[in-house]
Amino acid sequence: MLFGPGDANLKIIEKTLGISIVTRGGAVSVSTENEDDVRRVEEILRALLQLIRRGISITERDAVYALKMAANGQLDLFGNLYETEITTNAKGKPIRVKTLGQRRYVEAMKTQDMVFAIGPAGTGKTYLAVVMAVTALKAGRIKRLILTRPAVEAGENLGFLPGDLKEKVDPYLRPLYDALHDVLGAEHTLRLLERGTIEIAPLAYMRGRTLEDAYVILDEAQNTTQEQMKMFLTRLGFGSKMIITGDVTQVDLPKGKKSGLKTARELLINVPGIAFIELQSADIVRHPLVQKIIEAYGD
Repeated sequence: MLFGPGDANLKIIEKTLGISIVTRGGAVSVSTENEDDVRRVEEILRALLQLIRRGISITERDAVYALKMAANGQLDLFGNLYETEITTNAKGKPIRVKTLGQRRYVEAMKTQDMVFAIGPAGTGKTYLAVVMAVTALKAGRIKRLILTRPAVEAGENLGFLPGDLKEKVDPYLRPLYDALHDVLGAEHTLRLLERGTIEIAPLAYMRGRTLEDAYVILDEAQNTTQEQMKMFLTRLGFGSKMIITGDVTQVDLPKGKKSGLKTARELLINVPGIAFIELQSADIVRHPLVQKIIEAYGD
C-alpha cells in the first residue's frame, strides 16, 4: 500500500526529486548525491505510512501532495488534513479535504453565509460545495439544496441543439448531477429532485425569487454577467448559505462583457460576512497531469 500499485508512489517521488529508489522487501535504498533528498524521502514515506496505519487508503495524489508540502516545509501539517471526515459518499467512502486550500474553503463554508471559491479546474470547488450542502441537508440545518449555472454558449449555440429547453440546458448542469450522484447515489438524488428538496436549474430561473432555508450553489460563476451576479447574490434569504464557484481564467462570455465574478471580487472583497477563498494549482486533486497542463498554459 505504501509504495502504491507497481511502486507508483515511489516512481512519483523518484521523478520529482530526480533520484533513484530501490526496494528489497521492506527496505528502501535511495541513490542520490544530495543528503537532503534522503531525509526528505524518509520523511515523506513516514508521513504516508502514518496515514496507512490510521486506516486511510493513499493514492498517487497523496504522494504528490506530500512532496509539495515537503518542498514548502509544511509536511508536519500533512497528516492533519486527514483528521476530519466531512461525510461519506454513496459507496460509504470517507470524504475528506485533500489540500490546505480545500481546508480553508470548508472552514469558510462552515462559518460564513456567503463564500466565493475561485480557482482552476480540479480543485474541488463544486464537489466540496455539494458535499457541505448535502451534509447540512442531512443534519436538518436547511430544507432545500439549489444548484445553478449560467447556460453560456461556449462556442456552441443552444438553438441548434436537439430537444426541448430541459434537454438543451441539462448538459450544462451535468457536473452538478455528477457531484450529487457521487455523494448521494443516483436513486437518492432522483427522489430528492422529484420531491423538490433538490433543485438544479439555469441561473435565469433564480430571478425574482427569495431563497430561504436553502444551500444555494452557483457554479461556473465566471460566466455570469455583472447584472446576473447582482441578481443572484440579492436572492439570499434568511437561514440560507450561498456558495459561488468559478475560474476567472476560463471566461466564455462574449467579447466586451466583463465577468460578474471578477466584479464581485473587486466590490465585495472587504465586506464582512463574505469569504473569498483563492484556490491554486497546488490544490488540484485530479490526475497529476492536470496541474502540469494548467501551469503550462499559464493560468
